[in-house]
Amino acid sequence: MDRRWQQVADVLVGYSTAVQPRERVMIAMVEAATTPLAQAVYEACVKAGAYPQVQFLSEKLRHSLLRYGDAEQVSWRPEIEAYGMDWADVYIGLRGASDASLMRDIDAPVLAANQAAQGAISAMRWEKTRWCLVRVPNEAMARSSGIELGALEDMFFAACLLDYASASAGWRESAIRLCGSRTVRIIAGADTDLTFSVAGRKWLVFDGKINLPDGEIYTAPVNETLNGKIHFELPGVFGGARIEDIRLEWKDGALIHASASGNQDYFRRILETDAGSSRLGEFAFGLNPHINRFCRDSLYDEKIGGTIHLALGRAYPESGGENQSSIHWDLVKDLRTEGAVYVDGAPVLKEGKLLI
Repeated sequence: MDRRWQQVADVLVGYSTAVQPRERVMIAMVEAATTPLAQAVYEACVKAGAYPQVQFLSEKLRHSLLRYGDAEQVSWRPEIEAYGMDWADVYIGLRGASDASLMRDIDAPVLAANQAAQGAISAMRWEKTRWCLVRVPNEAMARSSGIELGALEDMFFAACLLDYASASAGWRESAIRLCGSRTVRIIAGADTDLTFSVAGRKWLVFDGKINLPDGEIYTAPVNETLNGKIHFELPGVFGGARIEDIRLEWKDGALIHASASGNQDYFRRILETDAGSSRLGEFAFGLNPHINRFCRDSLYDEKIGGTIHLALGRAYPESGGENQSSIHWDLVKDLRTEGAVYVDGAPVLKEGKLLI
């Protein structure tokens, strides 16, 4: 085994989730290609004195459910997964990528119904466990991103093995400088000019505790103050389906326009998942210095320095965000060549550089 898998496992168990003796740890491995990291994490948990359990999941298995299941089966909340969230003190999700075309033969209502059931499990994870998610590079991700697997793995390992304790000190200093601010404005070309209030919100840092790789400064918009539009040139991926050319527009907090160049019906159903799914739960700056190429995967792309992302749905309550939803869907916008973010009228991100 490549020794770097064990190094990542040590970060996940010792730093990210800080597993303690006799704690119960659910290791959810998604796709067989995550086996090396699953084995390494299992061993690290045993050495920490914990009780690890491994669960195997796959988008191919999920496709069989969606292709052949009836409406009740498709919308069924997986009971063992739900029990796992009650059982576990710690949840570590090792998410291997799947073929981007896998769900193309699944009708939008079916995919949306199952995604709502999966969203309920995700909400339980947030509420009941200490958790960390990892997108493990594999051949499917390499094909989707157009990056050779070896290069993708090298970028992954460098980004995961960053000295987060040291890096986060500078990130936290920047977040402290943003605290107390009141307004954010995002401008990029003719298709993006979005403003919102962050009054009373906290600016905080993600530094390897809930994602690997990681690195972002985040807060939560005050939804009632959302005004303007934003265009996402990069595709959003949700529930295994890719949605291109997303455009959103709000007026006084109400979503008045939402469009995409494909999967429009599914996109509309995502926005109608619940009362909070068409509102914003997060605004953030990407910070990781080792992720510098787009992978068409938000768990990587949202960490790229010079990018921002907005999340539809559930807010992180520690930032003061109040929006509740069964979804949390990050949409990434690249501002490295065009655009800027202004906080209280002053430029904070310009030409891809954070100015604080």
